[in-house]
Amino acid sequence: MAQLTEQQQQEIEAAILGGKKIEAIKLYREASGTGLKEAKDWVEELERQLRFKQPEKSSALPKKAGCFGMVMAVVFALGATAFVLMMVFGR
Repeated sequence: MAQLTEQQQQEIEAAILGGKKIEAIKLYREASGTGLKEAKDWVEELERQLRFKQPEKSSALPKKAGCFGMVMAVVFALGATAFVLMMVFGR
């Protein structure tokens, strides 16, 4: 891991806490000279540490979202459409 200045560390943490993970990755890559994968992994680890160390600030961090909600919305929409079609056509 590359040594970061205090200012670089603070800028990266501010980007993470501001929900700007891509910017944080870019800042780390520029400061450390690492590749994209290494920078992404490093920033994600720092994000996990910040969630643990500063839970009051981490509420602003975006949570990982799955697709379950979207799948349920589609299933509901299809069910509602089927219901309406059954009511209209009586089958």
